[in-house]
Amino acid sequence: MGVQALLAMVVGTAIGVFAPDVGENMKILGDLFIRLVEMIVLPLVFPLIVLGITQMESVKNLGRLAWRTILYFEVITTVILLVAVGLAKAFDIGTGMPTSGGDVGQLPGDGKPAEVDFAQLLLHAVPDNVFKAFAEGNLLAVLLFAVFFGVGLAAVGNKAAPVRSVLDTVSEVMFKVVGFVIRLAPLGILGFLAYDVAHYGLSGLKGLVSFVGVVYFGLAVILLVVFPITAAIFRVRYVALLRAVGGLAGIAFVTRSSEAVLAPLLARLEKHGIRRSTASFVVPLGYSFNTDGSTLYQAVALVFLANAYGMDLSAGTLLTMVLVLVVLSKGMAGVASASIVVLMAAGKTLGLPVEGIALLMGVDFLADMARTAVNVFGNSLAAAVLDKSAGGSDKGTSSSDEIAAGSGESAGEDGEGAGFAETAGRSDERLPERA
Repeated sequence: MGVQALLAMVVGTAIGVFAPDVGENMKILGDLFIRLVEMIVLPLVFPLIVLGITQMESVKNLGRLAWRTILYFEVITTVILLVAVGLAKAFDIGTGMPTSGGDVGQLPGDGKPAEVDFAQLLLHAVPDNVFKAFAEGNLLAVLLFAVFFGVGLAAVGNKAAPVRSVLDTVSEVMFKVVGFVIRLAPLGILGFLAYDVAHYGLSGLKGLVSFVGVVYFGLAVILLVVFPITAAIFRVRYVALLRAVGGLAGIAFVTRSSEAVLAPLLARLEKHGIRRSTASFVVPLGYSFNTDGSTLYQAVALVFLANAYGMDLSAGTLLTMVLVLVVLSKGMAGVASASIVVLMAAGKTLGLPVEGIALLMGVDFLADMARTAVNVFGNSLAAAVLDKSAGGSDKGTSSSDEIAAGSGESAGEDGEGAGFAETAGRSDERLPERA
């Protein structure tokens, strides 16, 4: 969709500049697209969160490695979210950017930017009527119910298999629906951009450029600061690990697909000295629950949108943002353009107008390449850290010559990747099409 989105941006900009009267009337395309995305959020999020909880409960039963893996994923996700929010606030991205969706002051209420009262937020999150929460689109309440429902489902055990089967089928159907809707994204981008350029001029494009710049800077901070500190704490040789998996991360960067390198990545990690049992458990699970690059992108995007719409980012608002992203980011595996769905859901929870998300989709493919590569590095580091903490070693081959010699480690060449894929079991059956 990257080329189509870029083409939509070019055409939309041209219409806004050369035919502003036409551009003023094209906002309907963007509005229709946003309504379609809003339509699918709740029926998609609920089964995915429930199934994600049941999967994590099943994982916990596997022993100490599982507990350590889940703890590591939650801690690193929280750290990256805090880094992302800090960087976005420091650069003040989005402030002053013209928007087509008004500002939060125009939303129902007292006409002031939305502020989060934590006590009221807690009350709002606990539904007195689940069906009412679904009908009103109260995502926070639906998320809380989904967590409780998932824990209850896991506690029932095999008796709940029919319910899990139904939810799994619903999620599969919603994957297809999301795919259909996302195909219409270029039309939404075209409509919003044509309107914005016609209405506000070209100044809005500068904001999108700054957004992409901050995302790349944040991803660099993860690679050069957060990951090295994490590696140092656990005495993992970080530079050697980068050399070992760098080529595969490059493939993920170009293809914008983490799953394309799963089997050779597992084989490469074993050559690096990480035990097969650890890598084949941690990495496939990380594809669902440890998407570091995507996590940073989502947090930066939400701050960008909040600034653009004049929302007051109080401490309570930021805390809510972090908590919502921690939950949502663990349930979106397998969803095409998952980051956009997460942004839509989190934005609605925070009270943000969601029209700006369509504009971000115009540059999403640029950020997607880098965040996908960071996802690969992040899960490689997770495997190394967890293997080392369990008494393993990362002293495998890491020189450029040895790595080059292992570059053909795919399932089709020497079976090494295939062995890993079999060991990984069902953990990697439903992976994101785009990280």
